[in-house]
Amino acid sequence: MDHAAEIRAFLTSRRAKTSPQQAGLPAYGNRRVPGLRRSEVAQLAGISVEYYSRLERGNLSGVSGQVLDALTRALRLSQDDRTHLEDLARTAGPGPRRRRRPATASVRSNVRRLLDSMAGPAFVVNGCGDVLAANTLGRALYAPMIEAARGATPNHGRFIFLDPRSHQFWGDWERAADDVVALLHAQAGRDPYNKDLTDLIGELSTRSDEFRTRWAGHDIRQHHQGAKPIHHPVVGTLHLTYESLELPADGLVLFAYGTEPGSDSEDALRILASWAADHDPEPAEHSHG
Repeated sequence: MDHAAEIRAFLTSRRAKTSPQQAGLPAYGNRRVPGLRRSEVAQLAGISVEYYSRLERGNLSGVSGQVLDALTRALRLSQDDRTHLEDLARTAGPGPRRRRRPATASVRSNVRRLLDSMAGPAFVVNGCGDVLAANTLGRALYAPMIEAARGATPNHGRFIFLDPRSHQFWGDWERAADDVVALLHAQAGRDPYNKDLTDLIGELSTRSDEFRTRWAGHDIRQHHQGAKPIHHPVVGTLHLTYESLELPADGLVLFAYGTEPGSDSEDALRILASWAADHDPEPAEHSHG
């Protein structure tokens, strides 16, 4: 993955999505391209056009926090965008290529016990979206994704973009697809030299027009909590909420699903739990190199 190209594409996309009106500038004349001009971003950020042009060419090495603050204001970046920009700047620092300590390839026994103690579906993923472990109800919920992996590590991106069954499984497929791409973009900013991540992005870009179009948008969002509708082949439609818990010692994230008390989805999860007792799919606990 070309880190400079990622910086260039991100800043260019954010500039294109910020209109002069949004930035409080007069919009004079016809514009050949949407959004702000480089000179306008430089003006709003209080830096020279030459310096901003250098940044947009992909050189964030040595950029100060004050400049990042100024760019955040000028380009009206969201908090997730700002975090991504900080990650891009940090990994562009001087010296040898900075690599994050890789996430663990397996899930610790303490974490597995935590998963098994949870009443609702729960699973652990890495930055590539690989499902490394799940409790019984989590495996039952993700049975279509596990089946699609055919013995390999189930992966959210591959299932969504390369398996037609995902369109039926995710109640809001477009949102699910956007979420996965946004999360992969954020991870690429944090860990641009991760070969597994680079290979996954290359594979999805080559094999999926839907992924390639979304990747070019450079939208960044972190999803720590929210709601997802799922159409399960056994129990029908489930309206689930989720929360995430980072496991910083491992570089992994634990996700847990829940339902509204007394809802139809709560009843459906009980039925799914009964089904899982007899039809538990293969555990999602493959080693990932």
